[in-house]
Amino acid sequence: FMLIPSRIIVGLSGGVDSAVAALLLVEQGHRVEGLFMDNWDDDDGYCTAAEDFQDARQVAETLGIPLHRADFAAEYRERVFAHFLEAHRRGLTPNPDVLCNSEIKFKAFLDHARRLGAERIATGHYARLKRDGDGVTLLRAADAAKDQSYFLHAVDSTALAQAVFPVGDLQKREVRTEARAAGFDNFDKKDSTGICFIGERRFREFLERFLPTAPGDMVTPDGEVIGRHQGLAFYTLGQRQGLGIGGRRDTSDAPWYVAAKDMPTNRLIVAQGHDHPLLFSEGLRASALHWIAGAPPAESFRCTAKIRYRQADQPCRVDTDGESANVRFETPQRAVTPGQYCVFYDGEVCLGGGVIEKAEAADATALPRNDASRANGLAIERRARLL
Repeated sequence: FMLIPSRIIVGLSGGVDSAVAALLLVEQGHRVEGLFMDNWDDDDGYCTAAEDFQDARQVAETLGIPLHRADFAAEYRERVFAHFLEAHRRGLTPNPDVLCNSEIKFKAFLDHARRLGAERIATGHYARLKRDGDGVTLLRAADAAKDQSYFLHAVDSTALAQAVFPVGDLQKREVRTEARAAGFDNFDKKDSTGICFIGERRFREFLERFLPTAPGDMVTPDGEVIGRHQGLAFYTLGQRQGLGIGGRRDTSDAPWYVAAKDMPTNRLIVAQGHDHPLLFSEGLRASALHWIAGAPPAESFRCTAKIRYRQADQPCRVDTDGESANVRFETPQRAVTPGQYCVFYDGEVCLGGGVIEKAEAADATALPRNDASRANGLAIERRARLL
C-alpha cells in the first residue's frame, strides 16, 4: 500500500492493530499523528476507555507522534446507538459495528481528521484496498481468520479512497511480533470482542436499562405454550442460552432454540434440535443495499455471501431491484436473522451488502407434520419472518 509521503492521522484505539498501523506508516516516512476516539460516555465500570487511552498514549510516546483526543459520544448515540435500540424494539438483531464504521470511524472521525489537516486516515482494520483510475476496491485481508471487510461493506467509497489499512497484508501473529519489537505495552493485549458499549456484562442486563420488558408466551411450532419470555427484543434467532426450558417428559433431551418471533401476538416460537427445519432458510431479502462500486455487478448475478461475521462463504444467486435484493442460497442457511447484514463477495473482492429484511423458509414439505396445529405453526413462522 505504498503511498506518497503524506500527513496521515491514525485512529489509535489502544489496541495492538492500530498501534502497528501507526508504526508501519512512520517507518514508511509519513507524517503520522494519532487520534483517540471517545465513543461512549457512560462510565459504569464496564467501559475500558481510560485504560485504552493510556495504551494509545504509550504507543504515541514510543513512536514520537502527537496524539489527539476527540469526543464522538453524541454522534455515536445519535447515529449508532439509537438505531441499535430501535431495531431491538422491532424484534430485529442489529449489528452496531457496521454503523460504527460507516457513521463514526469513516465519517465523524474522517471529518475531524480533515479539520486537523490530514490528507488521509488510517485504522487497524484487517482489510485491503486496491486503488485504480475507476476508484477503490475493498478486498479481504491476507489473514482470513481476522478479515474485517464484512464490517466495512457499508463505508462510502469516497471515504475508503482516503483511508489506509496498513495491517491488511499481515497475519495477526506478525502484528503482535512487530508490536513487541517496537516496545508497545499492548503487544499481547486481548482482542476486543462483542459489542463495544456492552463490555463484559450480560447482554440482556444491559438492554433492560433502555428497553422495557414485555413478557409473553414461549411456544412450540405447534402453538403449545411451554414457557414465558421476557420480551422479544431480548432474543435472537438461533439462540439457545437463556431460554429457561427445562426437561420435558413428552420430548427428547435435545436443546431448544429460538426459531421465530411473532410480533403481533408477542409470542416467541422455539424449536427443539439444532437442525430443526424451522431454523433453516433457502433465501432472504435484503434492503438498504450499499455497493462499493456504486452499483451491483448486474441485475442478476452469482457470488458468495455471508449472513454473519466469520461464517464461511455461501454460494448464492442475487437478483436486485434497486434498493432491495433477493438472495437464493445453494444450501439452506441456519438462523437467517433480520437486522443482521448479508455481505456479498466475488472472490477476494467485497462487493457490498445490505440489511436482512426477511428470510424465506425452507421447503415446507420438510417440516414436521402435525395436522392443523402444524399449519398454525407454519403461519406463525412465516408471519414472524416478514417482520
